[in-house]
Amino acid sequence: MPAIECRGLSKYYGDVRGIEDVSFAVEDGEVFGFLGPNGAGKTTAIRTLLGFLSPTNGGATLLGHDATDPVESRRARERIGYLPGDPGLDRDRTAGAFLDHQAALRGESSRDRLVERFGLDESRRVGDLSRGNRQKVALVAAFIHDPDLLLLDEPTSGLDPLLQEEFASLVRERVDDGASVLLSSHVLGEVAALCDRVGVLREGHLVAVESVAELRSRGGKQVRVRVAEDVERGDFERRGIMNLRVGETVSFTWTGEYDALIDLLSGYTVRDLDVVDAPLEEAFMTFYDGDVPGPVGGERQRSEGTTPAETPADSTAASGGDTR
Repeated sequence: MPAIECRGLSKYYGDVRGIEDVSFAVEDGEVFGFLGPNGAGKTTAIRTLLGFLSPTNGGATLLGHDATDPVESRRARERIGYLPGDPGLDRDRTAGAFLDHQAALRGESSRDRLVERFGLDESRRVGDLSRGNRQKVALVAAFIHDPDLLLLDEPTSGLDPLLQEEFASLVRERVDDGASVLLSSHVLGEVAALCDRVGVLREGHLVAVESVAELRSRGGKQVRVRVAEDVERGDFERRGIMNLRVGETVSFTWTGEYDALIDLLSGYTVRDLDVVDAPLEEAFMTFYDGDVPGPVGGERQRSEGTTPAETPADSTAASGGDTR
């Protein structure tokens, strides 16, 4: 059974769509990324899965437990580590006192190791900590009991690059131990480095579920070529070419087959040629052109208005406690 199975999950706030008809599964031992800009529905989806929001339609299971049943959802959360997008930490407690509370709720099998890895000073009051240090506290709380499933909403927000690497190592270690991870982000590099598959959210709809390799292939290749002859722009303005720049060096994004690219260049004396993967951002933006797609496998539809805002800062404990 998948660690997460989401079936047609929808959440509306009155007439405003949060998410609609979202279906996907996260397999055991998989890191699954929710990718989308702020307001796409990532936080709404995670909080609905956890039972902090009641779904308008659809259902889901977490670790085999019905996420829409209060008793079953509570049992699932005992084995889940949760990091809210904006953790509602008690600013008057010290970091250590906050973690004491989380340990009493969840256990603390990895607390000392995590505190050391993140260089966390437990004696300092949460309200006196920087944004990055508050994020450290929340991360320790999410991982403190070695959970079987992690739901992490924008987990590297506020962390410096070295701590981002430490976080990535920690995720990989938990997966090696059999855990599964659902990670939301709008940072494409983070998703590419950590995730096995990606679900792309757009205005509350899940518009695609792809492997990172498939996502990269959408962006095509960046080609830079220098030739001996003068270049006619019209020779390059054909299907499969985007972002064309013609000068001493010709550069463009190629999304076609390699054989066709070779045929195109065969009419020139090539002095220099460089072909590399296009930035992941270009692949991501293919989901944000034109009409608003409906759910995966469904019909496309026009946008119904502005993107609904994400829910307010989460006041629940970062380890997935039962406070709502």
